Amino acid sequence: MKAVYAARPDDHDPLSALVIGERPDPVVPEGWVRVRVRAVSLNHKDLWTLRGVGLNHDKYPRILGCEAAGEDPDGRRVTLYPVLDSPPGTTDETLVLPAAQLVGARPGTLAEYIAAPAHSLLPVPDHLTWEEAACLMCTWLPAYRMLFTKAELLPGNSVLVQGAAGGLSTALIQLGAAAGLRVYATSRTADKRDLAKRLGAHEVFESNAELPEQVDAVVDSVGRATWTHSLRSVRNGGTVVVAGATTGDVSPARLHRIYFHQIKIVGSFSGTRDEYARMLALMNTTGIRPLVDEVMSAQDAHAAFKRLSDGDVRGNLVLTWP
Repeated sequence: MKAVYAARPDDHDPLSALVIGERPDPVVPEGWVRVRVRAVSLNHKDLWTLRGVGLNHDKYPRILGCEAAGEDPDGRRVTLYPVLDSPPGTTDETLVLPAAQLVGARPGTLAEYIAAPAHSLLPVPDHLTWEEAACLMCTWLPAYRMLFTKAELLPGNSVLVQGAAGGLSTALIQLGAAAGLRVYATSRTADKRDLAKRLGAHEVFESNAELPEQVDAVVDSVGRATWTHSLRSVRNGGTVVVAGATTGDVSPARLHRIYFHQIKIVGSFSGTRDEYARMLALMNTTGIRPLVDEVMSAQDAHAAFKRLSDGDVRGNLVLTWP
């Protein structure tokens, strides 16, 4: 089968390790099913795999891709739930996922076919396109969890979204606005701030600008470049949800501000089946849907990953197979 994969780890020039070529068809163990992949949304975790983060060198070549939408053997439209090895029913299914799976310990989804446990497949709403459905698992479901489970926000509360244009940020803005939150967003560029406004942000600001109020919660997936601003922007007793660190780890952590203002720092990843159902209900009621920046053929994966690496994205970049 055709696939997009990392031939080797390359921390200095990760895109040089990206190959579009043939890989063995997936092995389908008992209780698993083979899914024909129709669309895959790109994720920064794929860039980590290309760099070799968290993987031994003997794990390469490694198929890229963290999420996908496709068809099961019965022709049903499905998307892949991130917890691949654990059956339903655990207290918090998102915590069962081994950390290594984040960066490609299992073959990824950027292939014509993937194999997955039957319980890891979730239905796709009929009104979503393949490309939109491919954005649900690694951006929209985590965004829903961050806002409503981790930050426990309610209609009328306020939230700051650090960064305004990527897949996660656009999902946070749309979900927050649809649920009646007062959403603030930051970005370094005027066009990305304009995009945030069009998606429903209450107000937008340049990066590190002072807000008109301290907010109930901040969602920060940027890390080093925004951490101080996040702590300065959240109210006493408020919550900062850590959703990533695209600009690197944080130093110093400003612990004095955290304890003196009793700020809650929580990490968040993925989401549960119940959260997925609630998220779809909100989407169906309000009509919001993932923002797809561009749809490209999997044969154009080099160009797509270059855009992702450069940060030149408005929403989600999606690759498709014919």
